[in-house]
Amino acid sequence: MTTTTDTLRIPYDQLCAAVQAAMEAHGLPAEVARIEAQIMAEADLHGTPSHGVRMLPALLRGFDEGRAKTQPNVRVLREFGAISVLDADNGPGRYIAAMAMEKAVERARQFGVGVCLATRTTHWGRAHAYALRAAQAGCIGFCTTNAIRTMAAWGATSAVIGNNPIAIGVPRAAGENPVVLDMAMSQAAVGKVATFLREGKPLPAGWGVDAQGQPTTDAKAILGGAVSPMGGHKGAGLALMMEFMTAALGGGLFCTDVTGSGGAVETDASKLFIALDIAAFGAEDFGARVERYLDYLRQDASSREAFLFPGERGWEEAARNLRNGVPLHAEILAQLRQAGVLGD
Repeated sequence: MTTTTDTLRIPYDQLCAAVQAAMEAHGLPAEVARIEAQIMAEADLHGTPSHGVRMLPALLRGFDEGRAKTQPNVRVLREFGAISVLDADNGPGRYIAAMAMEKAVERARQFGVGVCLATRTTHWGRAHAYALRAAQAGCIGFCTTNAIRTMAAWGATSAVIGNNPIAIGVPRAAGENPVVLDMAMSQAAVGKVATFLREGKPLPAGWGVDAQGQPTTDAKAILGGAVSPMGGHKGAGLALMMEFMTAALGGGLFCTDVTGSGGAVETDASKLFIALDIAAFGAEDFGARVERYLDYLRQDASSREAFLFPGERGWEEAARNLRNGVPLHAEILAQLRQAGVLGD
């Protein structure tokens, strides 16, 4: 471990092992805990601490209180051609999401497209993880979820809908890291606002409103109010459509009834996973075509800044953090230690 004033750097494998051990101690089977820990720590590895191990203490409390189940009774409710529908019984969200995307990929291998809808799920951490896994399997991956109400929209002065994120993963040429777009329908995810508050960074205008519905750049006030949709009606409209593609399609709860706080242990949400098998479309030169288009964007002389494809900054962070250790803010580290994770 190495330290600075504000952060401690921990080897990725060591961080995964510590998180896995904590989850096993709270009742998760070893393999489930391993996948949960890997996906959770992966967010920090890629430079997104808002969705990483900071969520662990609240998740462990959720397990202890029975809000998230350590050993759920996951059931297949329906299978029809390329479609599979699961009841996840509020099991560990990252493990369930990884399993659901794997099912979508398996069906894509058979039908060209695979779709898995998972109902009664808990928080999945970062959407990026599941679109990435589809892309690594040679598919274009898409996933989305509905979520607790955090976003003011359509002129509302308080939270009326979830920020309902989406992620899309696209493979590249062999040996290259996939392109992965991961975004909430809000201008900034709630966790990102919390990260800015924790790190003392100023917020740009337009990220959210306070408890009285007034626009503010005060992160603490936004966390007590609501985040704002990206692009106004565009982000709000997309969030609404994601609600229909998850909760309505699966007969699950809409955001008005999904329970949870702080994003770590929301329960009874619905998630949709789609995989497109590139080989089924006959696109034998798909990877090469992706590379040529990325090269074109990099070489655009009119650009005022260097082109980075979606997820590229995260891959750069991951390479650096694999060498130097994953950075954990002192406040997150203190919370982990209080929860019995990562001793002195």
